[in-house]
Amino acid sequence: MNVIDIKSFVPSKDYEISRSFYSEIGFSGERVSDDLTLFENGDCLLFLQRFYNEELAKNFMLQICVADIHAAFELCSHSKYKTKITPVQQESWGKVFYLWGPVGELLHITQLDT
Repeated sequence: MNVIDIKSFVPSKDYEISRSFYSEIGFSGERVSDDLTLFENGDCLLFLQRFYNEELAKNFMLQICVADIHAAFELCSHSKYKTKITPVQQESWGKVFYLWGPVGELLHITQLDT
């Protein structure tokens, strides 16, 4: 198997609130259908789906690697739809902060050391 791309399907409880959240944190969305939006930022894409399962949502995680952790933190900290955000932390491999979306999905916003 020669994989050329992977896209995640992110759950949403209130589809429009989740659409707004991903737009607020810098993604551009294009509706694919009434139940699916393709979000894009640079070369990175994810699907937001009109589907909710509490267990899945509370265990769903994405790592989003960024070039400037402090700019990303500033942008994300102003989201009115986030449920929680941590300060930027230095780790042995780079910097990270954690951002929880509208259904409890956990985004690891990361700037890797190069």
